[in-house]
Amino acid sequence: MAMTVRELAAKLNGRVEGDESQEIHALASLREARAGDLSFLHEAKYERQLSQTRATAVLVAEDWAGESSAKALIRVADPNGAFAQAAPWFAPPEPMREPGIHPTAVIAPTAKLGEGVYVGPWTVVEDGAVVGDGCVIEAQVFIGQRVVMGRRCHIYPQVTVREGCTMGDRCILHCGVRIGGDGYGYNPVFQPDGTIRVDKIPQLGIVELGNDVEVGSNTTIDRARFGRTRIGNSTKIDNLVQIGHNVQVGDYSGLIAQSGIAGSARIGNGCLVWAQAGVSGHIEIHDRAQVGPQAGVSKDVPSGTYFLGTPASPKKEFAATLLIPREVAKLRKQVAELKQRLEALESGRDA
Repeated sequence: MAMTVRELAAKLNGRVEGDESQEIHALASLREARAGDLSFLHEAKYERQLSQTRATAVLVAEDWAGESSAKALIRVADPNGAFAQAAPWFAPPEPMREPGIHPTAVIAPTAKLGEGVYVGPWTVVEDGAVVGDGCVIEAQVFIGQRVVMGRRCHIYPQVTVREGCTMGDRCILHCGVRIGGDGYGYNPVFQPDGTIRVDKIPQLGIVELGNDVEVGSNTTIDRARFGRTRIGNSTKIDNLVQIGHNVQVGDYSGLIAQSGIAGSARIGNGCLVWAQAGVSGHIEIHDRAQVGPQAGVSKDVPSGTYFLGTPASPKKEFAATLLIPREVAKLRKQVAELKQRLEALESGRDA
């Protein structure tokens, strides 16, 4: 689909500066944009790219002032939000699944499917599972016994949801997600003959997802040893995240790629755990706290704080530790200078 800058600005309630007759055909980043593309400036650190971009039009804040090489600027209240709003207008429509069951799908006689459900090729829905109205279950998905899915969930190919797990309405599970695998629980038993037998601790609980939870590709959420591993409403989880057994995550939180949450940790509401961070078991990340990239958290994180480093510490303390090597280098230089002066004084006294 194509539209002029003028038409686009009208749909976004924006104000045009420049040539409003130019046509927009696609979206792109400032760096990658070409003629006919729409881009946006969300953060000041990308202003240099805006001065060099080949985009035909760029969404900027209403009060932004700077240099642009684009033929037109569209001033809006929220460039990031406006760009997201415009994206579907220039992209092919998502595949639409008409309700129905593919002939290769295997649906247990005791499973209950709501109205308007789609079940794709080679998918298995086991005994006692309940699938809510309007759900879309794509190809090669496994839905275990007694799983309960809310309404309008979308399950992408090769997802596994094991027995007894539940999810609320409008959940999205991307390709390769594993819900309800066993947690890491073993008990070493020392034998009379001096050998060790490692017994598996039964993992008898479930995973419970709230409403509007989204889980990225190849993320795993372990079932509880007892009770439930819970992910709160509107929490968003990135790709390749590991969540251990009995973890509790509150509402509106985010867990970014390759982060790992050990068993029985608690993460509050509105928290953010950045990429490759590790959270030890049985500790609590309180409401609105953040754990920075690659941080290793071994103790509770207070509400509203930002922890960095390994072992993780508050941002201000972490920043102070970065200055220590510089201060040591300065002290070494000062000591060397004082040593030279002392040697000069001593040599003069000896003369």
